[in-house]
Amino acid sequence: VDWIIADMLAIRQNALGHVRYVLKDGLKWLPLYGWYFSQHGGVYVKRSAKFNEKEMREKFRAQMKAETPMYLVIFPEGTRYNPEIPKVIADSQSFAEKEGLAILKHVLTPRVKATHVAIDTMKDYLDAVYDVTVAYEGTVDHKGQRKLAPSMTEFLCKECPRVHIFIDRIELKDIPEEQMYMRRWLHERFEIKDKLLIEFYDAKDSKRRNKFPGKSVHSKLSLKKTLPSLLFLGGLTASMLLTESGRKLYVKTWIYGTLIGCLWVSIKP
Repeated sequence: VDWIIADMLAIRQNALGHVRYVLKDGLKWLPLYGWYFSQHGGVYVKRSAKFNEKEMREKFRAQMKAETPMYLVIFPEGTRYNPEIPKVIADSQSFAEKEGLAILKHVLTPRVKATHVAIDTMKDYLDAVYDVTVAYEGTVDHKGQRKLAPSMTEFLCKECPRVHIFIDRIELKDIPEEQMYMRRWLHERFEIKDKLLIEFYDAKDSKRRNKFPGKSVHSKLSLKKTLPSLLFLGGLTASMLLTESGRKLYVKTWIYGTLIGCLWVSIKP
């Protein structure tokens, strides 16, 4: 649910409509949402040799040309850290060892390509880079082993444990421009994340566990920032589902909207 956390941070800055995501390419086939993210300035990227740098730069330039104020969200790990899939973690650690990089315990070895292209293309447009580290309480079992972070359904429908967010603002002048040096810088940032999470999950002193260092701020999300949207969307959906013609329209929207959306993103990536 890390993308929801990014939205929660944006809401507090009155900037929810200005969040743009760099997303893995397969997500563009999501029903309706794949097309929505594409139309809303999202950038889909393929991994490894299929990564299209030219296309990514063009999308960023289009955003800058439109003078769109934005929070650009990138997940450099490329996939989720999932304790239930140890092979992904082992492969990540093996790659780091082969490349002479520090081996990370609670995060995956970051990939630098998308981050480098974004910062290099938009260096005269961005104010700064924010390094955001997220940890969820209640994700360690009785043996002290880390469990999978909550799914979106669990996060929204169950009693939600506290979410801890550590934010570090980095000036652009402090980020190396060359990709090989930025790669080392990015890995060092993830080493810092790893130390924060080791302290959060594994600290021997129970008083230091389940918290990040420094002075914390308990931030509640006000109803006035969320209730209007909930009432509007809930009322719109309910009004459609309460009538036979509305239900037909609802189903057709999902079916035909998905088909048209998939066709659109395949023709215009």
